[in-house]
Amino acid sequence: VQLQAFGGGLVQAGGSLTLSCAASGNIFSTNAMAWYRQAAGKQRELVATITTGGRADYADSVKGRFTISRDNAKNTVYLQMNSLKSEDTAVYYCYGVINRYSYWGQGTEVTVSS
Repeated sequence: VQLQAFGGGLVQAGGSLTLSCAASGNIFSTNAMAWYRQAAGKQRELVATITTGGRADYADSVKGRFTISRDNAKNTVYLQMNSLKSEDTAVYYCYGVINRYSYWGQGTEVTVSS
C-alpha cells in the first residue's frame, strides 16, 4: 500500500490550492485519513482529519479556511486550502489508516509568498 500526495506549489497569500492524496495497492479497508504539515525548523502538526463517514476536524489555525474531504471509492483524500497565509508554508503529508495499518505519503511542498 502506498499513499501519494499531489498538488503542492507556490501561491500568493490569499490564494487557494488543493492537495490530493491517493492510496494504491491491495486495499481492503480504509479508516481515518488526515493531513499533517511540517514547517522548516518545526515539529509536524496535525492539520485536519476525516473519518470514513466524512466527519472532519481541523486545527484551530486552519478552521474556516481549509476543507478536508474524501472519495472512498477512489481511496483519495483532498485538502482544499483557501485564504492561504505565509504561515501555511510547509511540507504537507497525508496519512491514512489502511488495512488497519498506518501509512504516510511522501509529502508535497506548499509555499505561500507574501
